[in-house]
Amino acid sequence: MSDPMKKELIELRVNGRKREVAIEPSQLLLDTLRQELDLTGSKRGCDDSSCGACTVLVDGVPMLSCTIVAASVSADEEGNAPEITTVEGVAEHGAMAAIQKAYGEWGGAQCGYCTPGFMMTVKALLERNPEPSDDDIRHALSGNLCRCTGYTQMYQAIKAAIRAEQAGMAAARK
Repeated sequence: MSDPMKKELIELRVNGRKREVAIEPSQLLLDTLRQELDLTGSKRGCDDSSCGACTVLVDGVPMLSCTIVAASVSADEEGNAPEITTVEGVAEHGAMAAIQKAYGEWGGAQCGYCTPGFMMTVKALLERNPEPSDDDIRHALSGNLCRCTGYTQMYQAIKAAIRAEQAGMAAARK
């Protein structure tokens, strides 16, 4: 039987960079990101996977980092690892992504605690569906909770981000 206090070295691919960390075998991805990699954007909100504050993307899919053992998303023997994207990795070339800018402009966040989880969920939605309907947006966000807002500002921010993304894509095609 292995010693539960013995750490193991794993390699993660986070925000486009390979990172080696020594962790306890059962350490959660959320704790690894926050404590070992100093990526504190993802938050611990509920400890029972019901709030979405800890949402990160694993190969583009929104996942609750409070429910994932870090070693399960580490590199295999060949060095292949899923890409983990945190809210810190959302910025594009040092500039704010459309969703970050829209949240600020439209007051999409009140206290801000849940904002990183919402942003990651919206990022995944827009990557798979660049023109989501209101129902698509509501469905995508159904796993994220906010205790401060009535969600109206968030939906306005998301729609503004969609318009900005579409305008940027149209300008790029010219």
